[in-house]
Amino acid sequence: MTTVTDTGTATRTPSVGTARTRVEGIEKVTGAARYAGEIPFADLAHGWLALSTVARGRISALDTDAVLAMPGVLAVLDHRNAVRLNTEFGSLLGMRPDPTCAVFQHDRVPHLGWPVALVVAETSEQAREAAESLVVHYEPEPHATEFTAEHPDAYPVDGVMPAVTEKGDIESELAASAVALDAEYTTPEEHHNPMEPHAATAHWEDGRLEVFDSNQGANWVVGDLANLFSLDPASVRVRSEHVGGGFGSKGVRAHQVAAVMAASVLRRPVRVVMTRRQMFTLAGHRSPTVQRVRLGADAGGRLRALEHRALSHTSTVYEFVEPSAGVARVMYDADAHRTENRVVRLDVPSPTFMRAPGEAPGSFALESALDELAEKCGLDPVELRLRNDAERGPVSGLPFAGRRLADCFREGARRFGWADRDPRPGVRRDGRWLLGTGTAAASFHVGAGPSTATATAHPDGTFTVRIAAADIGTGARTALTLVAADALHTAPERVRVRIGDSAFGPAMIAGGSMGTRSWSWAVKLAAEELRERLALGADIPAEGITVRSDTTAAIGALAAAERHSFGAQFAEVAVDVSTGEVRVRRMLGIFAAGRIINPLTARNQFLGGMVWGISMALHEEALRDRASGGLVGADLAGYHVASHADVPRLEADWIEDDDPDDPVGVKGIGEIGVVGAAAAVANAVWHAAGTRQRHLPISPERVLAAGAPDA
Repeated sequence: MTTVTDTGTATRTPSVGTARTRVEGIEKVTGAARYAGEIPFADLAHGWLALSTVARGRISALDTDAVLAMPGVLAVLDHRNAVRLNTEFGSLLGMRPDPTCAVFQHDRVPHLGWPVALVVAETSEQAREAAESLVVHYEPEPHATEFTAEHPDAYPVDGVMPAVTEKGDIESELAASAVALDAEYTTPEEHHNPMEPHAATAHWEDGRLEVFDSNQGANWVVGDLANLFSLDPASVRVRSEHVGGGFGSKGVRAHQVAAVMAASVLRRPVRVVMTRRQMFTLAGHRSPTVQRVRLGADAGGRLRALEHRALSHTSTVYEFVEPSAGVARVMYDADAHRTENRVVRLDVPSPTFMRAPGEAPGSFALESALDELAEKCGLDPVELRLRNDAERGPVSGLPFAGRRLADCFREGARRFGWADRDPRPGVRRDGRWLLGTGTAAASFHVGAGPSTATATAHPDGTFTVRIAAADIGTGARTALTLVAADALHTAPERVRVRIGDSAFGPAMIAGGSMGTRSWSWAVKLAAEELRERLALGADIPAEGITVRSDTTAAIGALAAAERHSFGAQFAEVAVDVSTGEVRVRRMLGIFAAGRIINPLTARNQFLGGMVWGISMALHEEALRDRASGGLVGADLAGYHVASHADVPRLEADWIEDDDPDDPVGVKGIGEIGVVGAAAAVANAVWHAAGTRQRHLPISPERVLAAGAPDA
């Protein structure tokens, strides 16, 4: 086994790459770990959001007098008395904040569930009762919430990427192709509801605002709150030591802003926690999509034309695009290549980032289309993908800094037993079940955001690392402990990592699969410099020796390249065409995802994404009532997700994946597990039943409507 020389004479085993349980695991299972809604405060008041009951219109009056007279009620904030907010500033990724967070600024209602008031009381029970008693009068207006493929008001829009990319002549290449495909795929509105609800507690002390919050980036929240309330960022501190899930939803939301408003008015701590039903309205969601994919290939299956057009919805107050066509810009090249992301404005809540934004729905459409093309070409689905493995970025033209997609497919096919697969659909049976197997490719971009970290050596031989990272359940705190231990040439037990505090300095958010990569870079630089100082024999004073790092320059100097994690998904399903039931019997994901810091938590992340992919394929669907504009079943009873019975046998593994130009070698793994998973399931359903499922979820009704295979 490889050993690393310590700063002393001892040798030790590297920490990175060894399976470790979470350093905070005991705290979490014993309840010692406190989340945002559990931090104790003296004189704490509780706020409860009152939401609109119409889908579009204007508030004509609020009957607050009766509510203010109720037991324990301290205040009612609405558009008539709330603090005026500034919304003219850039936020994360240069985007402006979702105006949903700018609560109580006007009398307009842009969707059902819009915050119209905050009731503050001595207890949460009093606040809830009063909020539910508040009578609000509206002037309703006609609303439009129906999402259709041919909506006349759709338009292309840039989001985190350009709206349109194109090269070559699509029509001429399609006409010249030996095999062509033109198909439409749809995915429904989907919701991310982490186990810990969105919660924030705000209070003022000596002219400084402090917020205990559940978020994916303390500095992100500091920046937006400072801008919204026209405060000096140095006077705002946000802490989020433990976060019970995020999945893209835990940015700046209405509850944090409302809590700060109330704390400013009452000059005492105020806590606001979203209910589960409120999270379905106020925490964002993944937009439904309609995607058209056109492919043309020569007789050997090489792509000559690829067009991927995607449509999603957004709200009337915020322009957010689900960039589903973006996945085609990475996966496959063609002589003619065109992608487009469009949106249509509707009277619905604002969508937002949701685990693998763009890639999750986009991969379903693209990888389903590739499977259909393979059938038309008479080629094995794996072979078709190998023949179209891109050498450079199809749109950027940049080289790939490692693209081991083909190796993932070869290793996955070997372990899954793909070679024994009969390509004919509808021929394998197990009693009443038809059996089939399917595959799909996966990718997710690799990025890094500038971050700072400090590393401190203490006289007793221990170390403390501080960084404003957010562990949203990924095991980031443990991963950073291992990175720091190796950089310091010490044991993990001698390293304490503190995270989730904006006072530690700027750091990347936990999002876009960039968190651990960004933070590891900063921690590694600080720890290595500290070790070098200690190696020179520096005396350690009582307050310790502290070194600070900043990765801004290092990230800027990284060579331009296409950097992505890749993977191959394989699924076996059983389909009962008499009842329409679909069961996933086994699933395998093989990934090339850079340097794996902690195999234990990494495998959990891959498997969690794959479970979400199964859930996306077979269960998840949010439906809106046309009359009210609201969701039907906005809770975890009405919104179905995969359970243990749906995932009997899942395996995830990885292959070596090194980028010699990358000083960190870490790639994101939080999102790639869901990419391609739904397509692999859908392709397996075709192989089992002989009918294509182009619309998610693959419900029993849709299976029955497709009919039984010809046999």
